Formats: sequence, structure tokens, C-alpha cells
Amino acid sequence: MTQITKDTIIGDILNIDSSTAPLFLEIGMHCLGCPASRGETVEQACLVHGVNPDELIAKLNAHINGK
Repeated sequence: MTQITKDTIIGDILNIDSSTAPLFLEIGMHCLGCPASRGETVEQACLVHGVNPDELIAKLNAHINGK
């Protein structure tokens, strides 16, 4: 079972499950192919995009572990 935290790197999440990409797109993170964005943590991305990291983390974990 995968556990995403605020310190998990976005590129690692996409490598684990590329179908999580739409969840990042929903928060306005449209540059997923950019090396800089793939190197950010979930918390860093949420701060930049004004999103509550706990809410995104919950969505990501439910998506990945719900398969």
C-alpha cells in the first residue's frame, strides 16, 4: 500500500501511478512534464497553487490505494 505524504515528490507519484495526473491538473498544475514541477513535493506544489495539501494528499491516497 502506497502512502503519499506532504514530502512525497510529484515525479515519484506520477511514476507510481500516472493516472494521478488529472488530480494535479485540477489544482492548476499544468506543467507536469516540466522537470522542475516533477521535483516538487506535494506541499510545495500546493503552496504555489493555493491548495490545501491535506485535501490533495487524501485524494491521491484514495485514488492510488482504491485500485
